[in-house]
Amino acid sequence: MSRVHDALRRAEKTGAIPPPAPRPPGAGNGGGAAVLDAGADVSGLLEQVQEVPFRVATDSLLIDVTRPHEAPMEEFRMLRTRLNHMKSLQPIHSVVVTSASPAEGKSLTAANLALAQAHLAGNMTLLADFDFRRPIVHTLFGIDRTPGITDYLLGKVPLHQALRRVAGTNLYLMPAGEAVINPLELLNLREVKQLVDRLPSLFNWMILDSPPLLFAADASLLSTLCHGTLLVVRIGHTTIDSVTRAMQSLCNNNVLGIVVNGARRGELYSKYTYYHSYYTPKERGTEEEPDDLPVDEEIDGEETPE
Repeated sequence: MSRVHDALRRAEKTGAIPPPAPRPPGAGNGGGAAVLDAGADVSGLLEQVQEVPFRVATDSLLIDVTRPHEAPMEEFRMLRTRLNHMKSLQPIHSVVVTSASPAEGKSLTAANLALAQAHLAGNMTLLADFDFRRPIVHTLFGIDRTPGITDYLLGKVPLHQALRRVAGTNLYLMPAGEAVINPLELLNLREVKQLVDRLPSLFNWMILDSPPLLFAADASLLSTLCHGTLLVVRIGHTTIDSVTRAMQSLCNNNVLGIVVNGARRGELYSKYTYYHSYYTPKERGTEEEPDDLPVDEEIDGEETPE
């Protein structure tokens, strides 16, 4: 990766990579990013963000936060609990969610984790689609792909126009934006680092969906800008060799854990049948964080259903 960065810097100096377009008033550092400075009034920016209805496709496999005791929701609540505990021990606000190869469930994991985090009262959460090559967040939530991150980075829109707030929730979305032919070069712009550095002042959690590690260098670069990385693996699909190579491709040793995806649905539901026969939602309380959930200590992350 260091050789890639050196080559990009040389290309910028020689003019092979054009500089970003001038930003319109209120865009980027000219306005939108300025309100993210320490001590600034950030509430004004959030008030300008467009609100969109919570509209999820029936086949999207997103968790239903209104049914918190179903197995899929329980799994992501446990993942949320572990991350929030780690956050209490060290500063963690931005997390890259990636995988070794495509079709391992990284985007769905990122979206469901964001939904689980946003379900906590006052837990402002941002889900940002940094997979400029094959973005899917806008499809999962039924919103427009543009304007989004690339539009903001290219100076075409102010920051608040690249964001959406899901109505009735603490969840904000940042879709990928218009397609670009140079995703990695765009991610090397200083505006990306400024964005990732400053947005945590607005949100408790910033969750980034990124391309697979073995198919693009994007996730490796993003991991150097964020506090941690979650690696998603799929049972029966991901090989030990691909996981090893994926870990080796990361520039920073900041992997928070591995999320195991693709467990059989029957295994998960039978896992909770006994538990919930003794602890009903009324007895346990629906507003408290479930710190006493059963945990499978043999894995590094959480199992999620197909």
